[in-house]
Amino acid sequence: MSPGRIVCFGEVLLRLSAPGAGRLLQSPQLDVCVGGAEANVAVSLARFGREAAVVSLLPDNALGRAARDELRRHGVDTSGVRFAPGRMGLYFLSPGAVLRPSEVTYDRAGSAFAVADPGAVDWETRLSGAAWLHLSGVTPAIGAGAAEAAVRAAREARRLGVKVSFDGNFRATMWAAWQGDAPAILRAIFECADVAFADERDIGLVLGGDYSRGSVEERRRRAAEAAFAAFPNLQRLAATVRTHHGVDRQDLSATLATREAWITTKAYPLGGIVDRIGAGDAFAAGVLHGLLGGESDRASLEFGLAAAVLKHSIPGDFNLVQEAEVRALVAGDGLDVKR
Repeated sequence: MSPGRIVCFGEVLLRLSAPGAGRLLQSPQLDVCVGGAEANVAVSLARFGREAAVVSLLPDNALGRAARDELRRHGVDTSGVRFAPGRMGLYFLSPGAVLRPSEVTYDRAGSAFAVADPGAVDWETRLSGAAWLHLSGVTPAIGAGAAEAAVRAAREARRLGVKVSFDGNFRATMWAAWQGDAPAILRAIFECADVAFADERDIGLVLGGDYSRGSVEERRRRAAEAAFAAFPNLQRLAATVRTHHGVDRQDLSATLATREAWITTKAYPLGGIVDRIGAGDAFAAGVLHGLLGGESDRASLEFGLAAAVLKHSIPGDFNLVQEAEVRALVAGDGLDVKR
């Protein structure tokens, strides 16, 4: 694969979270950061030295401009970010602790992005010179307009010869809020994808199959075979494997399937997790970074997994690490203080 620009399309959000391990409004304070699945991927790629761009729509107010400026601060191209009247999309996070899981509450209905014209983006312009378009299943879950926009983006990329990366990211509560036909809409995007970040549950939802029996490897192999049979454009299917021992103590490994091979990684033990939100986006960005650099599927998978592991140590949605830090973890460098 040749290097090139990566365009990420989706809603940029503000995250408001309870401080520490508190519950929402247990204290009168909330910590604020910028996030959103596609923005997270763009920031990671930019920090790895890739040319990454975000295409989105933000409210024409101080919140929207602050979010745009935060992306710029990390080197993301925001020339594709438009502004319009409306409200900012939000989500609230109650961090988990011990055996109490984290809880996300979305407040995105009627946001400027949610009500935007699905045909407003000139994809020939926005994808000019791009090697990849990255989408996630969060965007079509927002509502009918966002779903149409996401499908249109994927199909336009396919028509223009731009490769499509798609992260399944199924969000049941968001789909239920507007009674969207998730299987049909997500299938339309899967049909355009060259690389999908999805597990057996995502494939089962889209194809109507049951892949719940057997070991993780057996389930995923069967799902991958079905996905490759259903989607001729699909070349790679990657996902993390998470084993829970507690909210802040887990193991993380990863798998990647191609039409010819099956790859698994070692598991990293994660103790004292700081923040796992955005880890899947860090994984996707890491895998894409490896593929864009011409690395093997195994090397790309191991880099993506290491990037996801490091994200667990960083508060906020963005994975604020450099390529060298990820390479050091892959190489097994020690944990001594770097001086």
